[in-house]
Amino acid sequence: MPVGNLITLRNDIDFSRTLENYASTKKTLAVLLDYDGTLAPIAAHPNDTRIPQETDVQLKQLVTRDDVFVAVISGRGVDDVRSKVNIDNVTYAGNHGLEILYPDGTRYNYPISEDLKSNYTKMVDTLNENFAHDGAWVENKKASLTFHYRNVPAELQNELKEEVKKTVKGFGFRANQAHMAIEAKPPVEWNKGMASLCILENKFGKDWSDKAKVFFAGDDTTDEDAMKALKNKGISFRIANSNQIETYADYRLESPLGVGKLLKWLANR
Repeated sequence: MPVGNLITLRNDIDFSRTLENYASTKKTLAVLLDYDGTLAPIAAHPNDTRIPQETDVQLKQLVTRDDVFVAVISGRGVDDVRSKVNIDNVTYAGNHGLEILYPDGTRYNYPISEDLKSNYTKMVDTLNENFAHDGAWVENKKASLTFHYRNVPAELQNELKEEVKKTVKGFGFRANQAHMAIEAKPPVEWNKGMASLCILENKFGKDWSDKAKVFFAGDDTTDEDAMKALKNKGISFRIANSNQIETYADYRLESPLGVGKLLKWLANR
């Protein structure tokens, strides 16, 4: 992954100077967004996340337009992220794209073997029994899980992380580092990047890059798969505290509030 000295965009002047040529092309605007840490600031507990009011207003305004397509691609379960965003006419993807819920109610579920499903249940039980203590807990998303340790005392975190990763791998799942959490995902060749391409092809066809100008924003390592897949075919933003970061993104936004500013700029075009 390239190390980026990313240009940070903070306001309408920055957006206009760097994005105008691409944004002004006569194509449908496609906006693909992560949820936690992107649309909504990270909270101590996932249930406590909220989209800032201004961002919510701009997102709803974009969704009402015939020349705009919006998708939210999250690590959460698809029904969970749908309930958190709570906007109609949006395509939602959950479990890093393993589940996709289209506006007409149809669903796509990536096929998982019965052996993996059985191991998943055993893994959830083992993690809950052995490691869900001292503030740690398991978020069971049915197809993947997130082991949260944000509230665990700092001196216990490193050993806990390693034991959890070892356990996840022992059940045949992939263990990925996230923000104060370990993501356990099935060992399948599917991720947010492939899900993004699937969603765009479903909407626009295989020649989607000829029909849509794509903007993607995400804040985590799992979002890098989408940034890589969309490289040179769209514009992507990494939400990060520093501009010195390993990323495939084209630009940096400083926080979810920056995402709201970007959406407002796009909505006013």
